[in-house]
Amino acid sequence: MISISRFMINFLLFFVPFVLSQPGSFSKILLPPQATSPESVAVDPRGGGPYVTIADGRILKWLGPDFGFMDFATTSPDRTKEVCDGTLNSDLIFQCGRPLGFSFNTTTDELYIVDGVLGLFVVGPNGGPAKRLASSAEGVTFRFLNGADVDPVTGNVFFTSATTTFDIRNITQPGFQPDASGRLLKYDPRTQQVTVLLRGLFVAIGPAVSPDGSFVVFSELGNKRILRYWLRGFRANTVEVLFTVPGFPNKIKRTSRGDFWVPVNVMDPQTFFITPKGFRFNIFGQVTQKVDFSSQYSGQNITVLNEQNGVLRIGSRTVNFIGRYSASI
Repeated sequence: MISISRFMINFLLFFVPFVLSQPGSFSKILLPPQATSPESVAVDPRGGGPYVTIADGRILKWLGPDFGFMDFATTSPDRTKEVCDGTLNSDLIFQCGRPLGFSFNTTTDELYIVDGVLGLFVVGPNGGPAKRLASSAEGVTFRFLNGADVDPVTGNVFFTSATTTFDIRNITQPGFQPDASGRLLKYDPRTQQVTVLLRGLFVAIGPAVSPDGSFVVFSELGNKRILRYWLRGFRANTVEVLFTVPGFPNKIKRTSRGDFWVPVNVMDPQTFFITPKGFRFNIFGQVTQKVDFSSQYSGQNITVLNEQNGVLRIGSRTVNFIGRYSASI
């Protein structure tokens, strides 16, 4: 009887229901002509948007089906519409900019942006040219920033650098090999200082802070795992492996429920065909839901899953639309 009671207690304390989602409702928000590569997607604190980063250096805001998209923000002070709008020329990224990730401060409505090669920026709720906050850390110039999240408690901005040795132009070159020079960084708006929290990461991507600000999770793409860095408590300033995944993880996003979504792109080792999936996981690192997006993104990488009011908005570097998915989430 005692053993049965213990079993029931352990079951109630540690059992986590797992859901393999059935096919749900999927729709597309088509980008404007010549706009492509919606790497990151977000909704503002008032429910406006979604906002999306695109390949030509702009951040766009969706105003609804009657009005479409508007230009919301840019990062490069040298950007001109004549040269940059619609461009896919990677040699123009320093002139046009290439924002790859962003996050809203829910108190101030400011949008913090990481531009892959130009650095960390911020723009107010009305948009416009963004203000650069940092272009380097510890004397090392940013070359491939890719994700950011604002701590909901302190307002600090956590962001990741995939590497310090190559930039976004290199990843399509023959013979390219990633390295373990990625970093996890923090920007404090009060001191205006950047701190390097972790080094030697094998392609660090897309951090997300816990609802109580006690830790930050992020993807280490090269090692196919999700890491947790503790910010507070007796484990502060330590890192641990939260769980491993069967493919290449990308940007993590926190939900309004306090758990997280991470896209995982599973590659067949024989054919190199990509099967894109979404994993929902809780603060304990337990995967509670999986969604297969093969029907909507066959053979394509997905880069972000941002949930708002039960709807997932999906980003991908290789399409010209924002995905919108709803099914028991």
